[in-house]
Amino acid sequence: MADNIATLMFYIFSVLTVFSAVMVISSKNPVHSVFFLILAFFNAAGLFVLLGAEYIAMTLVIVYVGAVAVLFLFVVMMLNINFAEMRGAFLKYLPVGAGVAATIFAEFIFIFYHSLSGKAELAPARNIIEPSAETSNTIAIGSVLYTGYAYAFQIAGLILLIAMIGAIVLTKRERAGVRKQNIARQLARTKELGIEIISVKSGEGIS
Repeated sequence: MADNIATLMFYIFSVLTVFSAVMVISSKNPVHSVFFLILAFFNAAGLFVLLGAEYIAMTLVIVYVGAVAVLFLFVVMMLNINFAEMRGAFLKYLPVGAGVAATIFAEFIFIFYHSLSGKAELAPARNIIEPSAETSNTIAIGSVLYTGYAYAFQIAGLILLIAMIGAIVLTKRERAGVRKQNIARQLARTKELGIEIISVKSGEGIS
């Protein structure tokens, strides 16, 4: 009974993931595309839970749904996007996109065929933690990530830090006609500079 329920949930999550992915690239409204992307992330997280990888599922929900997808949504809603120009560019790059999609589809067919025929062999990975009832996925991933892949993990974090600094520098550049906030000037402002007290007699205005 449990196997039947797991199989049923697998097909439900898979169909919803594929449907959401198709709607992401076919929706005319970019905001709707972002919402379908969030739905695809949630269903992909459900598939990871069925595979027993609950840590990856929660990471997918927290990082991609809680941060990346929300960022996409705010960027799409706040930017002044020319949708007519975007549709024209879609037709311009359609042959290239179709070629890339056909290549990826052929790779999927190749992998699926070899997995069914039993010819696919996984390369031996290093620092593999043997599964056990006492070791959770979080402990296993942390043990592998911070031992054999510690340098790669630190380099990836450094690249993300450089990208974040670069984005901040690009947004802080001086541009003509743009009023910017001066934090140091605001903090140095005193009460005498910001408030002027005027004594006005009754019945008289300020000239």
